[in-house]
Amino acid sequence: MAPTNRQVAEHAFLKGMYEDEYFPDHVVDKGKAILLRLCERIEAERPPDLAALYVLTEAATEEFNALEAEFEAAGSEIETFAREAIAEDFWFVASAYGFAEADAEELIAGREW
Repeated sequence: MAPTNRQVAEHAFLKGMYEDEYFPDHVVDKGKAILLRLCERIEAERPPDLAALYVLTEAATEEFNALEAEFEAAGSEIETFAREAIAEDFWFVASAYGFAEADAEELIAGREW
């Protein structure tokens, strides 16, 4: 099921990473899929508050943690630029679903990258 939120549907997730040859597209595609699954979960579960949203973003962050090994295997890594791009898209998702007051660091608090 694709997200129905118009802002999300029109958003170019991880755009800067796709534009940088250092990040292999096939791995960035997996990161984009994580973010889209997060959107689908938000739409399906409709978290009533920030605490419930953070539970969903924690699960997505753990998926990114696991993806780090794939970046490394492809000769890349989730480094400063990638961390910022990923964090920005987590905040975009929160904002698009009405959680503009979400703390950007709390959204990805479980990150290992």
